[in-house]
Amino acid sequence: MPQPLIRRLIALDIDGTLLGQDRKIPAGTVDALDLVRAAGHEVVLATGRSLVGLMPVAIRLGLVEAYAVSSNGSLTVRLDPAVPTGYVIAGARRFDPGSVIHRVLALAPRAYVGVEDVGWGWAVNRVFPEGLLNGEQKQTPVTDLCAAPATRIAVHAPDIGRLLDALRATGATVTPAGPDWADSTAPGTSKATALEQLRIRLGIPPEATVAVGDGANDVEMFRWAARAVAMGHAAPSVRDAADEVTGTIAQQGAVAVLHSLLPRSIDRTSMSWLAAQLATAVHTAPGSVVMLRVWHGPRAELSRCEVWNLRDGTWVRHAPVPAGTGATMRGVENAAREAGLVYPRGDEGRRRAHWRTSFTDGGPAGFELSLTR
Repeated sequence: MPQPLIRRLIALDIDGTLLGQDRKIPAGTVDALDLVRAAGHEVVLATGRSLVGLMPVAIRLGLVEAYAVSSNGSLTVRLDPAVPTGYVIAGARRFDPGSVIHRVLALAPRAYVGVEDVGWGWAVNRVFPEGLLNGEQKQTPVTDLCAAPATRIAVHAPDIGRLLDALRATGATVTPAGPDWADSTAPGTSKATALEQLRIRLGIPPEATVAVGDGANDVEMFRWAARAVAMGHAAPSVRDAADEVTGTIAQQGAVAVLHSLLPRSIDRTSMSWLAAQLATAVHTAPGSVVMLRVWHGPRAELSRCEVWNLRDGTWVRHAPVPAGTGATMRGVENAAREAGLVYPRGDEGRRRAHWRTSFTDGGPAGFELSLTR
C-alpha cells in the first residue's frame, strides 16, 4: 500500500515560472497544480506582482482557494471565492514611503513613482507607460503619495541600478527588476519573510518547504526553502543560489517539479483527470479511514468535492478534488471505480453508491461516501 506523502508548502513564482513572456501558461501546468493540491500539499503563489496583478493569474491557474504572497512579501492573502473581493488579507507589511520617494525624485526628477493601492492599482506621480503596471493608475501629488504607509513603491527610470545603494540607505528593502525598475518595501521584507510566517500558520515543518522561481527576488526564498529549484532560463546568479535547476518555462520546468511531488505508485496516465485526482487524494491521505465529501451548487453539478480522513477521532479535510467541481455524484462514483477505489453500495436494484447525508462546518447539507484503497 502506498505510504502517505509528507504535506509540503510549495512556493511558486509567477512570471517566468508559471507564466511566460507571452503571458501564456505552459501546457500541463494547471493539471499538475490540481494534482499536487489533491495530494494535500499547500500551493502558494509568491510573486513580485501587486495583488491586482496576481488575482487574474490565480484564477487562470485554478488557485481560487489558497494562500498567496504578493508585492515581494509585503502582502499575504487567503484567496476565497466566497468573499466579494475574492481574497482576505492575512498579513501586510507597510512602511513610510516618504524617504524613498523624496530620495528618488532628488536623484532622478523624471522618474516614474507608483505607490500600491492594494486591490485597486496605483497612485502615481505621473502615468506609467502602458503595460508596466497592473491595475488602474491615478495621478497624485507627491505630498499625497508620501502621506500614508504603503506596502510597495515601484520606480521606473533609466539605469535605476545606479541609485540602488542610495535608496537602500533610507532603510527600505530595494529589489531590482531589470535595469530600469526597482521595488521598495518595508525593511526586512521579502518573499521569504512572508512565507515563513505562512509556514508557521499552516503548521508545516521547515524541512517540508519547496520553492521554484527564476528571478533575483527569488533568491531569499531559495535560502528559506528546504528544496530550492531555479528555472533553467534564470540568470547564473539565481541558478547558483538554488539546490537544483529544472527546465526552462518553454520546457515546462515547473511542471516537472510539481510531478516530482506526487506518488509514483499511481499510474495517472490511464485515468480521467477526476479519477487521477481521486486516486491521488485517497492514496496520500494519512490513516486508513477516508471519506469523500461533496456539496451541490444551485443545480445538479457539485460546487465542492473534497477528501477527508479520520485523525485522532476527528474528521480533518485532507485535500480538494478540483475536477469534482462541476461534476455530478454519478460522475464521481464512476471516477472512483475507475481509480480502483471501493465504496459501499445499496442492496437492491442498480446498487448505486451508498451516499450519506453530511452536515459539515455548519454549512449546507452535503453528501459523503466512504472510500477504501
